[in-house]
Amino acid sequence: MSAPRRPPAVLVSVQTPDRSDEQHTADLAELKRLVDTLGYDVVDTVSQRREGLSKSLVLGEGKLKELAALTGGRGHVASAVPIKKDKARQRRGEGVDDEPEAIEDEEDEYVDPSAPRRPKFVIVDHEITPNQARNLESATGATVLDRTGVIVEIFHRHARSKEARLQVELARLAYVAPRLREAGGPSEHQAGRGSGESALELDRRRIRDRMAEIRHELAAIQRDQGTRRGGRHNTPTVALVGYTNAGKSSLMRGLTGSEVLVADQLFATLDTTVRALHPESHPRILVSDTVGFIQKLPHDLVASFRSTLDEARSAALLLYVLDASDPTFRHEYEVTRSVLREIEADQAPSLVLLNKIDRVDEALREALRAEFPDAIQLSAKDPADVAKLRQTIIEHVAKEMTEAELFVPYKSHGLIASLHEHALVLRETHEEEGTRIVVRAPEELLERLRGQLAAEG
Repeated sequence: MSAPRRPPAVLVSVQTPDRSDEQHTADLAELKRLVDTLGYDVVDTVSQRREGLSKSLVLGEGKLKELAALTGGRGHVASAVPIKKDKARQRRGEGVDDEPEAIEDEEDEYVDPSAPRRPKFVIVDHEITPNQARNLESATGATVLDRTGVIVEIFHRHARSKEARLQVELARLAYVAPRLREAGGPSEHQAGRGSGESALELDRRRIRDRMAEIRHELAAIQRDQGTRRGGRHNTPTVALVGYTNAGKSSLMRGLTGSEVLVADQLFATLDTTVRALHPESHPRILVSDTVGFIQKLPHDLVASFRSTLDEARSAALLLYVLDASDPTFRHEYEVTRSVLREIEADQAPSLVLLNKIDRVDEALREALRAEFPDAIQLSAKDPADVAKLRQTIIEHVAKEMTEAELFVPYKSHGLIASLHEHALVLRETHEEEGTRIVVRAPEELLERLRGQLAAEG
């Protein structure tokens, strides 16, 4: 049985003076990948240079007609007249749309089944207003989504954990609320609604109530997460951060041996996963895989995933994972750093990982060595590269620790196990009254243990 045909879509973009040709091309390529991840086939692109988006229709008149020719639309916003209620509808208490029904000004045309499929979706590479979207739908006869709508929908499909689903639902409701339209006449009221409350007002109130409920649930989840993070505050964590599809999950699998999802698509991972470095090191080191970033990431999604990215904020080391085979990776690196700065999670020491280096020829590798002399070139698919990265992580964590000698009386011998788990034990000597141990450990851990020894002494 053949797979169902994917809906055809056309991309729309306006190149403003602040966007170079290279960046504009990269933006469209990224949007195409987003649309592909959503499950649509991009069959055409309509692009225009303008000072800014048309306030009513995004595109200028000529380009709008070009777009409508692709979708089979009118090429202009349909004229409209109000429709009167008939007596039967009045008796049933039914209203009419607050926006008049459009008058069809063209006859239906015969569609040849063998002809190329017309795009059913228009995807705009900008955040547009509800009014712009409605006008474009009227002019093109297609369903219109902006970039934010596409990303929110992808997040909705990929969310797995309860927290991620709640975070995405919150962002989705924030996106939908201003786009609601009245389903009945403005004077329509029904039993059970508040005094003077229309259908639109009721829907908006329901959304506000649901958003408040979600925030309450998220706050409880985040308190639990904070408790869990507090329980491992003596265990150093390394956070993988970077652009979506840069290879973070593949590196996570290689470093920890965990069965995390690895897929060649945008936003395959939305949930932060925390696993121990494998083979396990002494001290134990945790690795976290965070949600990927993307340019023009909707603000509501950044805010929603702020708690998910707390792993990056508390990390001992940030590993910026870049796709070295992508010509736009420098811009993607800046996008990642910008988002981390926004949530104040960019303060930890960091290393740059130029991943997917197996897709790069030797000449470009040499150029990258000169441009990024401190970066690590590797392929997440090469076990030898992953092993070298693991050793680098262990050495970095050890370097950040303090060497100290402690004497632990036998009555406090339970502290020895904590030292073996959270510190690098260099020497251990058993004496008549206790154990003398030389370790490298986080200063915070040493201070806490000294306090416990003094209190028990």
